[in-house]
Amino acid sequence: MGKDECKTMLDALNKVTACYRHLVIALGSTSDSQNLREELKKTRNKAQELAVANRTKLTALLKDKNISKDDRAEYERLWVLFTSSVELLEVDMKRSLEIGQDFPLKVPTRHLIQTGMTGSTTTVAARAMSVQNMKYEADANIDTVDLKELETEIAQVDQMMEEMEMKVQVAPWAVEAKQEAGAELKSTVSVGNSSVGVISICEEEPKETVEGETGLMKVFAGIIFTGVLLIAGILGYLVVNL
Repeated sequence: MGKDECKTMLDALNKVTACYRHLVIALGSTSDSQNLREELKKTRNKAQELAVANRTKLTALLKDKNISKDDRAEYERLWVLFTSSVELLEVDMKRSLEIGQDFPLKVPTRHLIQTGMTGSTTTVAARAMSVQNMKYEADANIDTVDLKELETEIAQVDQMMEEMEMKVQVAPWAVEAKQEAGAELKSTVSVGNSSVGVISICEEEPKETVEGETGLMKVFAGIIFTGVLLIAGILGYLVVNL
């Protein structure tokens, strides 16, 4: 029961962290807005809450000396996945801080970048928050006020990671993986209907289509090559006879 609960909590953290990364990508682009800044704040707060919950649960289980060897190995594997997710969250928080400082909304110092991203990010944020519709309540100066809070939160996450290393000593290189590297990319299983999920699996393009396009390109290249040879022959004949 403990393992299933840990996996569920870790899955929720990974999906919210993925949502946060998706939103950070839109910072400084033409999709940037006051709503996006509020979505970023709410999503990272949700991620931090889940990170604390995961840390508390896994720390208690790993400190239990009565668990079996197999259970401990599984909890250590989940711990490594958890720490990796927190590290990615911290990286994205730092990236959000840097871009937010370079592209303030209230007093713009440079134009937003045309990255090709269009549309609203509300759907992603709603999935992260497990709600159907986002409610926006932030003030107009959220882009400047939130940067100060973000700096404090980055320091808190960094401190949490240091405490995690002190309380639980699990060597990542000593933990055995349960699947081959990149196995999740080859999987055709649906990621589920979780309200916090944002990752979709694209089906592979049929091989027949790829092979057909390759054959067509070869034929086209052959026609061009034949035409070039024909023109060269005609020019050579004209030069010799003239």
